[in-house]
This record gives sequence, C-alpha cells and structure tokens, in this order.
Amino acid sequence: MNDRHHLTLHTDKYQINMMYAHWVQGTLNQRAVFEAYFRKLPFGNGYAVFAGLERIVRYMQELRFEEEEIAYLRTQEENYREEFLEELRNFRFTGQLDMVPEGTIVFPNEPLIRVEARVFEAQLIETAMLNFMNYQTLIATKASRIKRAAPNDLLLEFGTRRAQEADAALWGARAAYIAGFHATSNLRAGMLFGIPVQGTHSHAWVQGHDDEEDAFRQYAEALPDQVTLLVDTYDTLRSGVPNAIRVAKLLEAQGKRMMAIRIDSGDLAYLSQRSREMLAEAGLPYVRIVASGDLDENIIFDLKAQNAKVDVWGVGTQLITAADQPALGGVYKLVAREKDGREEPVIKLSGNPEKVTNPGRKELYRLVNRKTGKAEAGYLAMTDEDDVRNGETIRVFDPVHPYLSKHLDDYEAVPLLTPIFADGKQVYELPSLEEIRAYHERQLELFWPQYMRKLNPEVFRVSLSEKLWQLKADLMKQHQQFGK
Repeated sequence: MNDRHHLTLHTDKYQINMMYAHWVQGTLNQRAVFEAYFRKLPFGNGYAVFAGLERIVRYMQELRFEEEEIAYLRTQEENYREEFLEELRNFRFTGQLDMVPEGTIVFPNEPLIRVEARVFEAQLIETAMLNFMNYQTLIATKASRIKRAAPNDLLLEFGTRRAQEADAALWGARAAYIAGFHATSNLRAGMLFGIPVQGTHSHAWVQGHDDEEDAFRQYAEALPDQVTLLVDTYDTLRSGVPNAIRVAKLLEAQGKRMMAIRIDSGDLAYLSQRSREMLAEAGLPYVRIVASGDLDENIIFDLKAQNAKVDVWGVGTQLITAADQPALGGVYKLVAREKDGREEPVIKLSGNPEKVTNPGRKELYRLVNRKTGKAEAGYLAMTDEDDVRNGETIRVFDPVHPYLSKHLDDYEAVPLLTPIFADGKQVYELPSLEEIRAYHERQLELFWPQYMRKLNPEVFRVSLSEKLWQLKADLMKQHQQFGK
C-alpha cells in the first residue's frame, strides 16, 4: 500500500457526493462560510485547549486529487461523470481559513475554525479538519487536566503502545506537550517535533538476567549518565530499591549519579514514601521517584493528597486515549451562503436547543478586564460591528439564561480568529512548539482559578452581541413560520 503524504480522500463519501451535486447543479462556485466548534466541554472540565492547527495546515498544503484518487473514485457506484473527475483533477483550495492559535483556552460554541470558500472546496475539508481538531484538542485538554493535578512535577507522555494507531500516538504526544507535559517516550515525535524524549527500561530487562542487581548493574554500565531503574519486577521494597541503592553507590564511586527509580505497580503512595525514606537513609536524596501504571489526573490528585513522594509521573493509556471521554463532539456548520451575489446568514434549528447554530460571519473575542488582567467573557459579534473593537460599553450575558448579564466598559477585546490561508495561500508562519507552549502558559494566566479547577468549575460564559442575538431570534422566527 502506498503511504501517501496527502490525505485528500481522508473524508466522508457524502462530501464527494455533495461536491458532485453542486457540480451537476452549477452551484460549485457559490461562496459559503462554515465554522467549526464544539458544544460541550470534555471530562466535565471548565475549559479546553485548542490544538490541531499545524496538522490542518499540513493537510491543506497537500490538498489535491492525483491519479490514484481519481481512479478510485471512478470505481464508485455513483458513476461520477468524467467531466466531474476532471474538475477534481484541477482542484485547489482558493479560500480563506482562519483559526484560533494552538494553545488557546477555548469554550463551547466559540468558532475555532472559520472557512470562507467556494462551497465545492469548503465541503471537502470538513471531515479531516474535524478529525484533527477534535482529537488533538481532546488530548491537549486531558493533558492540561493532568498538569493541573501535578503543576510542579515532571510529566512524561508514555502512551504510544496504547494509542489508536501511529498518527494518534504522534500527534497526541505533540498535543500533550503543548499543554505542559515535559517529554514523550515516542522517538518519532521527538525527531519530527523536537519534543524531549525520555525512557527507562522494561521488566523484560530484569527478567532476562540471573538476578535483579546484575540487571541493574549492567544497565548502569551501558548508560551511566541516564540511569533510571524499574524496581517493581519482583519486590519493590525488599529487593528493587535495595538493589537500586547498591548500583547508585557504584555510580557515585565513578563520580556519577543515578537519576531515578521507577515504580509501575502496587500502592504507589506507600511504596513511594518508603522508597524515599530508604533513599534518604542511604544518602541518595537526589534520586527521583517516577510513578507509572494507568495513571490519570484523578489518581494523581488522590496520590498527592496521600502525600505520595513522587517527582515524575509517566502517563500513558488514560491520556493518549482520553479514556474517560474518547471523543470531542466538534461540528462544522454552515453559517452564511452566497445568494443573488450577496452573503446571506443561515441558521440550523433543532429540537435540541444546544444544537441551534449562531448564524452569520462572526468574530470571536476574549474580553479582558484592564484592571484585573483577567478574562471576563467570550464574545461573538458580527464582523461589521465596531463597538466591541472600539472598546465601547457592551452588555455580556449568558445566552441560555439572558438575565445573567453585566455591562463592560474598561476592557480589551482580543480577537482570536487568525488568518491562516488567504486566497488559498498560507499567510501564517507556524510558531515553534516552544512558542506555542509559552503562549499556552500566558493563556492560563488570563483566567481565574475558579474556571480552571478540576471539580465543579465555574462556567465561563460566551456571550453574543445584541446584533447577533437579534439576528438569531429573527431567523428562528422566520424558519418556524415556514415550518407551519
């Protein structure tokens, strides 16, 4: 199988069918505006961390139909006409793509991606963009929760072998690094993204020797400057730690220091406490203790409450699979279309109120109180509204409970949607991963801790402008009349 770099057919079949229908009807060149967002925060969290932008940019750079894709589409039962396949052969993205920067703290119903393009183009890219955005944002958010449970400890991403295939392991490691993890075990992620890589040894290394101390000694001989020993193969406290101490003393005699021991099973609170005591009694207070073994933010939080003496946390399965919520419900909705040469806002109604869309081309702002330096609200406004940009007094309110409102006048309106492609050309210079991490840290400082806590966080509200609120009400009334 040819492992292609571009992912043009990484899409749902109905996208191609809709493109074909637009081609048949002669509407393929009509302009359309779509927005991607999610409706509900994952994990019961108070916020999410946006990730996936670089993956989307790489996808867009390679977006084209080549002969292999054309030949495959020719086999489909729809019997697409050859003229349509020729149109695909000439396909290029020529539109506008705006996104919030990676590492941004985001909330439900905020447009994280906005696409303005020919409907022929905008329809194709929906599936892939949602795939990248949903997965990486989910993992970055999970990683952020773990980071907040252990804010001053080292965090290692150990999830590759449990990830849902190679790409998930690779991009999941990157998303975790954005949100504050310090290293990954995945060498390919280290090579491609510059993420620091760390690793120890397996139980098989110990089992493959006649005794545990010999296994530790030979490992230390091979890697004397990077010695972390896994001490729970047989008995952590009776053999593992004592043998590690003996090897640490051998290293000291050579003028070197053992880095750490790792505990992968058992009562991590008790074992880490006793191990720390034993290391201290042996004059090895510098040796760190690494814990691993199906950890997540809840277990780490509980272990720290029990005063576990852990310095480094290796987190794998629960992070890379987002085990307690393995999907983010991001959606991609049409908000405006071209009609009779002008742009017309559109709305989607639903029996589920949370699925009613916010119509029209919009800007997303983070309203920051100038006195406190903290974010007050998210704010959606039509692109032609100047009052918020000019810092005029505005009313912000909860769209679900409009009586919860207040007026703001001393604020900075920070626009979040950033041009990435214009007229099909990339206009955004991708920041380095370290720059993204630093930006994410600054983002965290914008929010009061009540919004960031792990349990029962305060709701950060995303308000609509009065103009957008009225447009939404008018369109709902209009379409409800049509439905009678």
